[in-house]
Amino acid sequence: SLLERDDVIIVASVSCIYGIGAAASYAGMVVRIVQGHELGRDTLLKGLVAVQYERNDLDFHRGTFRVRGDTVEIFPAYEDDKAIRVEFFGDTIERIVEIDALRGTTLRKLDRLSIYPSTHYLVTPERKKSALISIRQELQPRLAELRAQNRLLEAQRLEQRTMYDLEMMEQTG
Repeated sequence: SLLERDDVIIVASVSCIYGIGAAASYAGMVVRIVQGHELGRDTLLKGLVAVQYERNDLDFHRGTFRVRGDTVEIFPAYEDDKAIRVEFFGDTIERIVEIDALRGTTLRKLDRLSIYPSTHYLVTPERKKSALISIRQELQPRLAELRAQNRLLEAQRLEQRTMYDLEMMEQTG
């Protein structure tokens, strides 16, 4: 509601209390779906994965999506019992409906929809790239310092763990 409406008042937010994420980054990672617009099914799926949704065709729960032919069903992370069904005709979004997540029955038809990231711990690709470069640069002097002190085991462990963490950040975000 905060990002979509003008009549919202914030009393307090978890993000303010704990300093989680930047609002601009979070808002910039929204997947927008508009009926009648050109958007390939695969492009939508890549967009959902980019905002930390997982494909799961068997266990449909919050933060997941499933694909059945030209239909994509999305269970937003911020909903308890409602999901979204997006139907394609080629690369055109033919229909968007809100459905009951358990029964699959149509609740209402939508003209447009914004799917927000499934987590607050999401950064833009540019910010992630910058952080990875910075971490690599900071690692080298520390490794040299440990090696100069003949603390080879500590240097090896630090390098191994840091490289593992960097690889995980690159692969999974």
